[in-house]
Amino acid sequence: LIKWPCRGGASIFGKQFEDELHPELKFTGAGILAMANAGPDTNGSQFFLTLAPTQWLDGKHSIFGRVCQGMGVLNRIGMVETNSQDRPADDIKILRANVSS
Repeated sequence: LIKWPCRGGASIFGKQFEDELHPELKFTGAGILAMANAGPDTNGSQFFLTLAPTQWLDGKHSIFGRVCQGMGVLNRIGMVETNSQDRPADDIKILRANVSS
């Protein structure tokens, strides 16, 4: 994120950047963190977390992390009310996150 509030768009690399696809990284279950995009090499600042295995996304989205702790929080996010486009009815905000390697 380059500024708050962030609603998608520019990243530290500019408007869009190339995919970083690694064949060994797969959407095998809940908690996979990956870049949202509108097609090949259209990454910006939006990302998503998976709630279940989503193998149809393999090779299409750059995976860059996974949830190590707090899966209960992710499960609760997955139960919020959504609209007709499957988007949360109310904004979900990440107020704090820890990054580890």
